[in-house]
Amino acid sequence: MSAVNRIDARLAALKAAGRKALVPFVTAGDPSREATVPVMHALVEGGADLIELGVPFSDPMADGPVIQKSSERAIERKVGLTFVLEAVRAFRTKDATTPIVLMGYLNPIEMRGLERFADEAAEAGVDGVLLVDLPPEEADPVREVFTLRGLHLIALVAPTTTEARLGPLRTHAQGYLYYVSFAGVTGASKLDTGDVAAKAAIVRAHSPVPVLIGFGIKDAASAKALAAHGDGVIVGSALVQALAEATDPVASARAFLQPIRAGLDG
Repeated sequence: MSAVNRIDARLAALKAAGRKALVPFVTAGDPSREATVPVMHALVEGGADLIELGVPFSDPMADGPVIQKSSERAIERKVGLTFVLEAVRAFRTKDATTPIVLMGYLNPIEMRGLERFADEAAEAGVDGVLLVDLPPEEADPVREVFTLRGLHLIALVAPTTTEARLGPLRTHAQGYLYYVSFAGVTGASKLDTGDVAAKAAIVRAHSPVPVLIGFGIKDAASAKALAAHGDGVIVGSALVQALAEATDPVASARAFLQPIRAGLDG
């Protein structure tokens, strides 16, 4: 792995160019095992700056029904951590620069062994890991293992995150902060742009890393509205739903992102 983490390099380049980051989320193994890597490449062609790759888990409590079902379908296809790491390795044979963040839950990593996972993830070409159910108070040992291997531990910040909790999150932030635009599960639609603007501004004011906004972004209009208050946006459930319904997921991935990219750059 290079001395500079790909996430840092990419987000710094975007900032220098005055552009907002576009980060799509897809579940590994959905809509099919064989589509995973081609879809990742198509997302880059569609304008993705970074990809969040979901690690399927049997109890994804932070995810709404769309991503839950996506995870269930992937598990039915026997998709686990080994497949996810193989997919990243395959992606890296053609793309050495687009950052990849694995997004998931603690249990599969603990089952595999933290150090073994970190070794394998770094070797495969992963740049960061976001563990939805890792409390900030318990993150230090995980972060230390990851940092030794050049991996960033990405943190979530919610509108309900207290000032007391925000301090340590900012202190230890790596890569970017994933700002959850409202309390709830992914894919819901209770978006209040004014509320997001006020709360995201507080987080950004003291964050040592870029702040990317996720939850509730469905199209170019919602992406552009929220990107104004952060350093970029993360698009998940709407994309996962589009891929699930697509006859050609590769073309669908590209077509879904292109208007959002155009909206952010316009």
